Amino acid sequence: MKKLHRASIALAAAAVTALTLASCSPGGGETPDDSGDGKPVSITFQSFSDQPAAIQATKEIVDAWNEDNPDIQVEIVQAPTDSLDDKLTTQFAGGVAPDIIHYEVLGIVPFARDGYVADLSDLLSKKTIDDIDPGVLESVTVDDQIIGAPTELQTYVVFANKKLLEAAGVEIPTGDSMSWDELADIAAATTSGDVHGITWGLKSPTAAFMSLGMGFGSEYFTGKGEDMKVAVKDADLEVPNRVRDMIEAGSVDPIGVTQSGSDVLATFYAGKAAMTVQGSYQVANIATDAPADMDWIVLPPLAGSEGAVQAANPQTLSINIDSPHQKQAAKFLDYFMETDNLVKMNVADGLIPTTVSAREALATQTADQNGWPEIVKSAEGLQGPVFLQANGFVRWKDTVATPAFQKFLGGEIDDKGLASELDAGWAQVNG
Repeated sequence: MKKLHRASIALAAAAVTALTLASCSPGGGETPDDSGDGKPVSITFQSFSDQPAAIQATKEIVDAWNEDNPDIQVEIVQAPTDSLDDKLTTQFAGGVAPDIIHYEVLGIVPFARDGYVADLSDLLSKKTIDDIDPGVLESVTVDDQIIGAPTELQTYVVFANKKLLEAAGVEIPTGDSMSWDELADIAAATTSGDVHGITWGLKSPTAAFMSLGMGFGSEYFTGKGEDMKVAVKDADLEVPNRVRDMIEAGSVDPIGVTQSGSDVLATFYAGKAAMTVQGSYQVANIATDAPADMDWIVLPPLAGSEGAVQAANPQTLSINIDSPHQKQAAKFLDYFMETDNLVKMNVADGLIPTTVSAREALATQTADQNGWPEIVKSAEGLQGPVFLQANGFVRWKDTVATPAFQKFLGGEIDDKGLASELDAGWAQVNG
């Protein structure tokens, strides 16, 4: 039985009275996939892409499909990037959700668990599934069901001002990875006067800490399904402790700690920080916005005791379980997942493809572009993290983990206090 995970049916149903999505398919539809009536099938594709280049790339892919498939026509429905979870809750409650839903694993998991999206295991072609990076496939597999076709993702990488590193006599790391000890040494060496070794926007540090922590074997959660709970172990504290050590050593810009990742780029551009840790997608912004005379590079991916491992939290395309056109929608998903289309989308978004073939093609296409080879390399250690499977994770992240990490970085609590707040907060939020 379906159930709403964020809002009561009564509240969602009330909101539906004000909802006008004429272009969306009615939930539970009347026309089966194999109706054979000869009429073209219309499929709605709700996309939340907000970058102009990504919107254009999506349109080009859909237009090409529609031209080649007159019997299966896809219509793009633009969704807002904010409040998307509430919007989907209302749409599913009112039976007006689109056929194809663009989201991310972290957001779609609760809807999948509540029975609102189709299992793609037998809908996607074997060719498509076999091409997906194993760690990424793991992240979109929930309760043995593939809940979405993964399209693009980000990692966390270190951008550096090469001139500042060389001026400090730093030997610039090369190879497949860089240790956290190397990062701390470089940060210390390049800190001088009003220049800091790192500027890192840690206003919302949870995602970065939990992803990079996987390099040390961090999991934060134990159990499965509704029985999952937070159990902070030493491995989970490695990245927070290392970052706080660098803050206390004066290597990290203290102002940046209170800012967002995008906000600290101004400090990096001004030459007031030798490095900045960012989502890999910033490569597109830095390439456009950095001063023309700035010699910037991307350092090898950070590695812990378990290697250069990071969390795979890809954007996804899921199919509404009530769509009357699941098979046709899956054919479009197979098309969207083709190598050329994924490369087009990921170049437009500054992100990393989720399939082996598309990643290889993008690596070839961007081989001579600054930063891209290291960014592609950073995706070689992706794994499906345990925490993506936790019901209520987003609520815990926003209301418990982020404030606790902020207090820890600010010296208000120690690592034991951090562990205690994270553990107890999960029980309070999900009790």
